[in-house]
Amino acid sequence: MKLAIATLLIASAAAFAPAQTAKASTALNVNELELGATAPLGVFDPLGWLDGEPEAFERRRAVERKHGRVAMAAVVG
Repeated sequence: MKLAIATLLIASAAAFAPAQTAKASTALNVNELELGATAPLGVFDPLGWLDGEPEAFERRRAVERKHGRVAMAAVVG
C-alpha cells in the first residue's frame, strides 16, 4: 500500500515538472521593401506611389504601422 501511494505521489509530481523543449528561432529573413508583396503581382501599389516617390511611400508605410499599433493598443484598453 505504501508503495502504491509513493508511486502515485511521484507520478503526480512529474506532471508539474517543466517540459523540456528545444529553443526555436523566430528570426525572419524579410527585406523591408518586400513586405506586402504577393508572388505573381509584386508589391500592391494601385496608385503608383512607389514609382514616383519612394521616400514618401516608406513614410506612409511607417505611419500605417504606427497607426496599426495604436489601434491594437486601443483595443486592449
